[in-house]
Amino acid sequence: MKFCPKCKTLLIPRKDEGETYLICRCCGYKIETNSLQYRIVKSKERESKISLSVIENKNENLMPKIKVECPACGGIEAYWWLVQTRRADEAPTRFYKCTRCGYTWREYD
Repeated sequence: MKFCPKCKTLLIPRKDEGETYLICRCCGYKIETNSLQYRIVKSKERESKISLSVIENKNENLMPKIKVECPACGGIEAYWWLVQTRRADEAPTRFYKCTRCGYTWREYD
């Protein structure tokens, strides 16, 4: 995730004339992702309803980390993110990805 240096709002990926930019919805700040060596990875769960865009930096991982045990390899650190996979009145699903082996699993609240 990348934030606007002017107003501290989350920058959103957008395509404009074949180029991909990170754009601030509040103040209009715009930065080209190619200059930052980013790529946009799209994954779809339930194709008709959920489309998730993830921005990865080729030089470093920007995901937050947490100390949790991996069920596959026993590693003690994982990246995590939240996705609203069910109705809005239910808790979001927490996903983890092990920093050691790359195994991904989910946790429901």
